[in-house]
Amino acid sequence: MSPSKRPNPGLPSREQILEFIRTSDDPVGKREIAKHFRLTAQDKILLKAMLKDMAEEGLIDGKRTAFHRMGGVPKVTVLRIVEIDEGEPVAIPETWQPDDAVPPPRLRVIEKKKQAALRVGDRILARTEEAGKGYIAHPMKKLPSNEGAVLGVIEFDGAGKPWLAPVDKRVRNSSPVADLGKAEEGQLVLAEPAGRGLRAGVKVIEVLGDPLAPRSYSLIAIHKYGIPHHFSEKVLAEAEAASALPLDEAKREDLTHLPIVAIDPADARDHDDAIWAEPDGKGGFTALVAIADVSYYVRPGGALDREARKRGNSVYFPDRVVPMLPEVLSADACSLKQGEGRAAMVCHLSISPEGQLAGWRFTRAIVRIAENVAYEDAQARIDEGTAGEPLENLWAAWKLLAEARAARDPLELEIPERRVTLDEQGRITGIAIRERLDAHRVVEDFMIAANVAAAKALESKASPVVYRIHEPPTREKLVALREYFDSLGKKLALGQVITPGLFNRMLKDIAEPAEKALVMEAVLRSQTQAYYGPANAGHFGLALGAYAHFTSPIRRYADLLVHRALVDSFGLEQGKVKYDLLPPATGLSDQDREDLTRITDAISLTERRAMEAERDTIDRYVAAWLSARVGEVFATRITGVQKFGFFATIVSLGGDGLVPVSSLGREYFRYDEAAQALIGEDSGQRYATGDFLDLKLAEANPLTGALKFEVVDSEGKPVEPRGARPERRDRRSGNKSPNKGPQKDAAGKHQVGQRGRPGNVRHQGRGKKR
Repeated sequence: MSPSKRPNPGLPSREQILEFIRTSDDPVGKREIAKHFRLTAQDKILLKAMLKDMAEEGLIDGKRTAFHRMGGVPKVTVLRIVEIDEGEPVAIPETWQPDDAVPPPRLRVIEKKKQAALRVGDRILARTEEAGKGYIAHPMKKLPSNEGAVLGVIEFDGAGKPWLAPVDKRVRNSSPVADLGKAEEGQLVLAEPAGRGLRAGVKVIEVLGDPLAPRSYSLIAIHKYGIPHHFSEKVLAEAEAASALPLDEAKREDLTHLPIVAIDPADARDHDDAIWAEPDGKGGFTALVAIADVSYYVRPGGALDREARKRGNSVYFPDRVVPMLPEVLSADACSLKQGEGRAAMVCHLSISPEGQLAGWRFTRAIVRIAENVAYEDAQARIDEGTAGEPLENLWAAWKLLAEARAARDPLELEIPERRVTLDEQGRITGIAIRERLDAHRVVEDFMIAANVAAAKALESKASPVVYRIHEPPTREKLVALREYFDSLGKKLALGQVITPGLFNRMLKDIAEPAEKALVMEAVLRSQTQAYYGPANAGHFGLALGAYAHFTSPIRRYADLLVHRALVDSFGLEQGKVKYDLLPPATGLSDQDREDLTRITDAISLTERRAMEAERDTIDRYVAAWLSARVGEVFATRITGVQKFGFFATIVSLGGDGLVPVSSLGREYFRYDEAAQALIGEDSGQRYATGDFLDLKLAEANPLTGALKFEVVDSEGKPVEPRGARPERRDRRSGNKSPNKGPQKDAAGKHQVGQRGRPGNVRHQGRGKKR
């Protein structure tokens, strides 16, 4: 029996602890709980176990020195100002632990009268408290800025004064420019604070050029998220030396005779995995997954290794890749290219007739890829019956793996991937949802098998493992999901074991597309964020007990650590030979072992940073693609509902945009939080998550990636918005200011806005839309 479950009159109940955390004016840790409930020394031991159980069950979050309700905001925390709303600062937590499906809460900041006015980007240490259904914050002190340079577009107002308009759609305020440098109107620039105080403004430190030019959208994301994108001379020199390393054939398994195939996207920039299979004569298959032997070239302790760890992963944009490793390695020496001998770490697999992994072993080898083939080409050859034996064997082995996968019943959510195609000049030629083929599933299932084998192999040697962890939904999220399902007339019993298959069966039983999309969105929001860590907690989504990333060491530092652990555990070191500029060993270093938790925490953060940067860039490309189609009506699906309106995505493109509640007509719409719907008080008209409807594209801003839609009537005309007002006038110039998005001048060139000012941007400290 768990210590927290033992009856003890001295211990408070879980409900009492949660209530104390919720109502306390000060941060609450284990010490404060023990003092408040007057616990004995023995009770404190039991309290520690109880708090651990509560954290594991998703009831509380935080550290032993300060707990808070899971999904809530700590009593004292660091906040960042993101908006000035009618003169009142609005902030979000600087670090927000829930996964991306749960947006960070927005807190109203109550400023002290004698305190200097806060502005967008300021960081504060604040005491927080719940107020109604939201939070308010009381600043304790202002903290130094840690953001450095900010990115924006230079604009001039009617009086000729320069402003820096943000390119982050979450920031609505422009900043005055104190030092313009050589920047001109409409240019994308890097700027930094010119001094302290609200009136100091910013000074331009670098001109980046035309914000709407090809390749600018990824550049915006690189600077916005602080993604390292330049290699030092020392790192490049070490990479050159590593690329020239000789391969000791006597110490490597020779697999050059096998027709190993690399199946990748047609536009792949690197090739770090390849697969092969053949029947074993017993109804199963012998297979191997060959992965570029990056650990041979990138050795612990060197400049190259430190840079790779700092980056954590490669970042992929439509127009460029920001690699984890210099191109001499990522695109050449470590890339498995057709017809060329390459160093590989190979996972040999034995697949049973039931598709189970009956055995595995790991070797360092030399391989020669028989063919680099695109997913689409491999699929076409299979469909046409012209694939040849290597591909046919892979498909036959995959069918066994697929049967085992179906029996395991991992989470099956249809998450479309947007693909942007560009011409040689970097201009957009098309955007579409990437088609999901059996060829993708073939490679995916072989990679999953190798990743499982790597985790289990390292466990068998009691070696450090960098696990890929996806924990089950927290209890709080499951309770919210149950309440949401109740509003839909569906049931989710929390007394049963929650498995991925439970969600799959729910989705399988729904035939109506709108309802299925509704449930899928809800299930997706309930999931936790996957991360890396040295303590195994399983992979809920894949329904696996142990899982590690082994298959992409060119682009993920986690995989490189797994390779190093395999080198140590299975005696695969290549003699610890020292070459010029390079450390001698290729296994785990003492620092790798001692700092594994810190390293995995860091690379989990860089992974999320990359995901956000890639998503932001795709949003900008979509907005740019759609900017010429403003006024058209698109088939959309509602992806989220709030009091101020709802968000919808274009079904064929995936571009997300807002429909403000004020644009839904003269009728008043009530927000039903439980049902995630806006409901008309008079007509009963509902707009709910998952609904499909036609919407008119009203605005598309390539600089921020923001879209805005309008509801149309049966004739395809926008409904008259509630509280429609005549056009207002610009107070500085007296001219009408219709708040339009990016426009084109007579020559067809994009402009940021009228006379250089963007629509819907608030100038700092003025509290009015400019």
